[in-house]
Parts: sequence; C-alpha cells; structure tokens
Amino acid sequence: MASRPGELRTTTPAPRPLPRFGLGCAPIGDLYGSVDAATAVATVHAAIARGVTLLDTAPKYGDGLSERRVGDALASVDRERVQISTKVGWLVGEGSGPSPAFGRDDVLRSLESSMRRLGVDHFDVVHVHDPGDHLDEAARHTLPALIRLREEGVVGAVGAGMNNHVPLAELVRRADLDVVLVAGRYTLLEQPALADLLPLCAERGVGVIAAGIFNSGLLADPRPGAPYNYHPVPDAVLGRALAIRDVCARYGVPLRAAALRFPLGHPAVASVLVGAATPEEIADNLDLARHPVPAEMWADLRAAGLLDPLAPVP
Repeated sequence: MASRPGELRTTTPAPRPLPRFGLGCAPIGDLYGSVDAATAVATVHAAIARGVTLLDTAPKYGDGLSERRVGDALASVDRERVQISTKVGWLVGEGSGPSPAFGRDDVLRSLESSMRRLGVDHFDVVHVHDPGDHLDEAARHTLPALIRLREEGVVGAVGAGMNNHVPLAELVRRADLDVVLVAGRYTLLEQPALADLLPLCAERGVGVIAAGIFNSGLLADPRPGAPYNYHPVPDAVLGRALAIRDVCARYGVPLRAAALRFPLGHPAVASVLVGAATPEEIADNLDLARHPVPAEMWADLRAAGLLDPLAPVP
C-alpha cells in the first residue's frame, strides 16, 4: 500500500535502469525566466509522452517550485511510469534562501518536505546536492543516512550531484554510491571528468548522469556574451565553441545534436540530462538527439585538437 505524501514508504521498489535521456526540471522552477504553471506541467507531460521517464528536480530549484510543479504533473500520471530524482543538502522555504543541511536528521526533514511537494512516497534516485565546503559532512553523515534509506526501500539509488568532478570522485571513493550527476564537466566542449571521475565510476560500477551538456547554454547558441558556467563566456572558450560548431557544420550536424550525443559514447555514462521549459523544447531536443552523426566528424574534432583523444565517441 502506498503511503501518503510526506510519509516514508516501507516497501522496497525494484531498481530500474536509467533511460538514455532525462528531463532536468530546474528550468520549470524559473531558473532562467518565469514559466507559467500550465506550461511547466505540459512540459513534464510532453517529456513522458516521448519516453523521457527520468525527472530530475531538487528543493533548491526555485525554492521548491520545481518540485511542486513536477508534483502537479505527476498527479495525472502513473507514478510507476517515471523515475523521480531529487536532492538533499539544502533546506528551502523558510524565507531566507537555501541553507546548508547535511546532517542525518536534515536528510529526513528534506525528503519528507520533497515528498509533500511532489506527492510521492519514495524516490528512485536521491543525490547529495552541491556539498562543496561540506564534503566531509556529506561523506560522514548525509550519504550514510541516504544509504540507510536505500536499505529501507525509501530510496532506490543514492548519488551525488555537483559541477566539480574532483570532489565527486572523492565521494565515489568514500561512499557506496550507485550514481553520480556531473554537470558541465563532461561535454562536447570540455572533458575534465575523463581524467578521474569517469574511469573511477566505470571501475566501481557507478552510473554517471551527464548534465549541463550545453555548458549553461554556450553550446546551444555560441555567441559573444553567451552563458558559460553561469557567467558570460570568455573569448578563448567562445573561440573553441565556434570552432567545434564549424567542424559539425561541415558534416551538416547541428552543434546541439552533437552535444546531446557525445556523452553517451563513454561506457560509464548511463543517461544524459537535458533541461527544458516548454513542450517545444522537449520535441526539439529529442529530434536533435536522433540526428545522424558520422564517425568522420568525431575524428576531425580530434585531429583539430577540439576533442580529448581518449574520449570515447558514440
């Protein structure tokens, strides 16, 4: 029997493999601009209708707004059709912005609040979110609490999500993780996670979710002033993005199509997470993800020094 929203589930859900593409739900939490409630719900429904069954959200996204909107969408969807991923480590909704909360008791408090916002009684994936300066506390308290909830069936998989691959690798070494979410550090533009995190995950059987694959928007629209790591792009980085775009164009491949496909070439990458704020963006992303990419294009990128020679390609 299912629990009421906000109550912990007491039966163990069967683990499911991650889909190739997941929906990043930060944009429907007004990350980049205001999204009306009806459009947010329609976006989630459009993703599910196209087979995107992993929905990734977090309390930090819009001070709980993203979770509430995903919950609104789930009200008319069979819960077992989708995998819900959320995060712990930051408490929200108290009027002062997100506050760090990496203690054992904080984990339960955060997940119970997320359950109420989402209207669910268990999670398929829970990540410790952006521990940063709280890395030791996350390894000693947050992750053991999540692992205990995994054993109790409240959480299907335990992970960590950051945009820095080095501390993520440390957490993989220190905790029994199932998955990691790495944002912006394994993309067509740059692949620093190839040096440590990805080989480590492959060795230990930890699945990798590649997020931030457009590097905050730069690979979606490379131009002066475009966002890169949430700041205006430096000239040298813009030049690299434009050079990659030019190689792709010679093969008739849209830059975004190549960016969507590239991370899945690595055997450790289980899923690519792509944000969207409208149903039209869902359709566009998925159509681009099916665009053919010739092997010669990847070879040309390597020959031009625009792709790490050790990076596997699709």
